[in-house]
Amino acid sequence: MNPDPTQFEEPILQLRRRIEETVAAEGDPDQIAAMQAELTKVADEIFANLTPWQKTLVARHPQRPYTLDFIGYLFEEWTEIHGDRKFSDDPAIVAGFARFRGTPCAIVGHQKGRNTKEKIHRNFGQPRPEGFRKAMRVMKLAEKFNLPIFTFIDTQGAYPGLGAEERGQAEAIAVNLREMSALTVPVIVAVIGEGGSGGALALGVGDRVYMLEHAVYSVISPEGCAAILWKNPSAAAEAAAAMRITASDLKRLAIIDEIVPEPNGGAHADPGKAAELLAPYLEKALKELQKLKPAALPEERYKKFRKMGMFEKA
Repeated sequence: MNPDPTQFEEPILQLRRRIEETVAAEGDPDQIAAMQAELTKVADEIFANLTPWQKTLVARHPQRPYTLDFIGYLFEEWTEIHGDRKFSDDPAIVAGFARFRGTPCAIVGHQKGRNTKEKIHRNFGQPRPEGFRKAMRVMKLAEKFNLPIFTFIDTQGAYPGLGAEERGQAEAIAVNLREMSALTVPVIVAVIGEGGSGGALALGVGDRVYMLEHAVYSVISPEGCAAILWKNPSAAAEAAAAMRITASDLKRLAIIDEIVPEPNGGAHADPGKAAELLAPYLEKALKELQKLKPAALPEERYKKFRKMGMFEKA
């Protein structure tokens, strides 16, 4: 693998620095406009030709908007709910209630941290079983009060630690899959960064599944796949290409419903714009799903997931 795999962004960063310096020096407005046009062109060219591994790096970008960022941009009256009422609270998953375009709703999502302290507090966005149980607690409350549910997926996977396994990690994920499939309220899913394994799917059984343009969604991380198949984690780039983890791959395989475009240079370049681009998809899905009778939602959801996958005969 390239020793500096993020270097594909360097031309963009150089142009941004030049623009900032010229603006600070109160340079020629025409020159600034020309550089901004060049920046748009260069960013478009680079991001239009990203490899699956490079998309993985973009999905993991430390400045990429997380669940709480999207909540701040898209929802009003956010009230967070803590704890699973069985063991403890898990900060790797945030859950609660808010309003979307005036409609009361529930929100559940993975949450990573920005700095070292936050990353440790959020367990790097890797939920423990109490996180999944907290998520289901909020979803069941939403169902009780007939509220639509929005979920935001962004995790490398469920935490594989000993304590998590002792407290029933696999069982907690399995229960979420079962219970989400049967919910009688609309469930709208957005993959905003990494969608890793069961830790992602535990929030991913929805009536509509959207995926940001440079997000990834897979059964395992590229590094994990490379370590298992080739006994070589450094073969992650090759694994990412083979695994079909990009939004375009998953749209073609009918795993997701729509690809949500990202701002020029990726969602991390303009989080507010990323939220603005996602909003119409969420709004459209909500309007469509609210027209269905509650009993029809789990039936249609079942059909949706049963149709996934392609098979070839030798």
